[in-house]
Amino acid sequence: MSQAAQSQAFDDSDLTLRLAEYAMGLSLDDLPAETVEAARHCLMDWLGVTLAGSKEPLAKIMRDEAVEEGGNPQATILGGGGQTSALQAALVNGATGHALDYDDVNLTMIGHPTAAVAPAILALAEKNALSGKELLTALIAGIEIECRVGAMMNESHYNAGWHATGTVGTFGAAAGAAHLLGMDAEACARALGIAGTQAAGLKAMFGTMCKPFHAGKAAANGLYAAQLASRGFESRTDVLECEQGFADTQTTEYDPAAALAEMGTVFHTRNVLFKYHAACYGTHAAIEAASNLKRAHNIDPANVAEVEIGVRDTLLKMCNIQEPVTGLEGKFSLRFTTAMALLGENTGLIANYNVAKVQDAEIVELRDRIKVVNNQDMGKAGAAMKISMKDGSVHQISIDVETPEPDLKRQWSRLSDKFRDMAGPVIGGAKADRVVDMVAGLEIIGNVREFTRLCEG
Repeated sequence: MSQAAQSQAFDDSDLTLRLAEYAMGLSLDDLPAETVEAARHCLMDWLGVTLAGSKEPLAKIMRDEAVEEGGNPQATILGGGGQTSALQAALVNGATGHALDYDDVNLTMIGHPTAAVAPAILALAEKNALSGKELLTALIAGIEIECRVGAMMNESHYNAGWHATGTVGTFGAAAGAAHLLGMDAEACARALGIAGTQAAGLKAMFGTMCKPFHAGKAAANGLYAAQLASRGFESRTDVLECEQGFADTQTTEYDPAAALAEMGTVFHTRNVLFKYHAACYGTHAAIEAASNLKRAHNIDPANVAEVEIGVRDTLLKMCNIQEPVTGLEGKFSLRFTTAMALLGENTGLIANYNVAKVQDAEIVELRDRIKVVNNQDMGKAGAAMKISMKDGSVHQISIDVETPEPDLKRQWSRLSDKFRDMAGPVIGGAKADRVVDMVAGLEIIGNVREFTRLCEG
């Protein structure tokens, strides 16, 4: 038992193996309908933001590197990159899917669940000509494992500076790929071990191309781990709980019970949250608060004396760039995004996150009247806002964006519109409509190449 585990009143022996056995035993036919539907939403949203992200400078750099390196044409680089090896496709698509920071979120893992898993399993499913049903099941297996690992690691892992999408996401990618490869629990546990020794990603890189690169590396490393394990590559099968293992070295709040809690009855895939503002999810509560107060009180930004945003310390370290100078940095600035919302700018428009916008004199002037303070009473993604007006009046509101949409039909409709907005300019409206229809009926798709062909650009 690890040193971290010795302080816990919980038997964590065989934790990695138990999670592996759970993941490998998941069957789509036995899963709750809402979980399956939520996974479908995850996939469609990820495809959309990946296609839109394919036009980002990061995507071109990585595509060019992949083309120069070469490789067997096994899988598609979405958005116009042609065919390359499965590992290269997972790497490029993984980074591209997170390039805009417009992809989904799960607060249990404190990261972006689909960003690491989907590119790994899509590349492998395309390589091996697997079905949509197999893909969807593997996506759920991957998301469930990374969220349970994230719950086990607790907030101290993230607060120490680790980017969970890159670290915890690597386990999700490995588990999803292992499911597609039909592994047993022991082989999957070895894959998780191989994944764990590769898991990395520093929060210090937020606001640079390295943040989305973490998602790409998690996808590629997880896929590579599963493929090596399937060939008999050796690893420890207790990477999560062993001494000097993943938990022992990277968290001070190790909670193995959380990894196994309500396994088989609670599915974290259903709790995935989706973005409708094209910025870090940590800014969304403040954006909503500013928008709500502006509408409710007809606030004129010129008459605002000061704005105070209260968030917990996790967000102070995540999205509190005080004076962003690039569009990417703007996505991680509570002050900038709140100023945008108060001025009535469209925070869901990708084009609004650019150098000109973060340096716009009107936005900067309002931004500098906004301060961000620590408020530990708020949730992981909540915000308390107080707007003091020049006439002495004060308007306040607290917003929580931690609750999943209860109406899945409404969510599908919103995400379908978002997908068409993201994908249409890249693959055309007709193909975008066809992809929506295919994802809606993913279980009957015999070969995922049917829709990856539509996403080539």
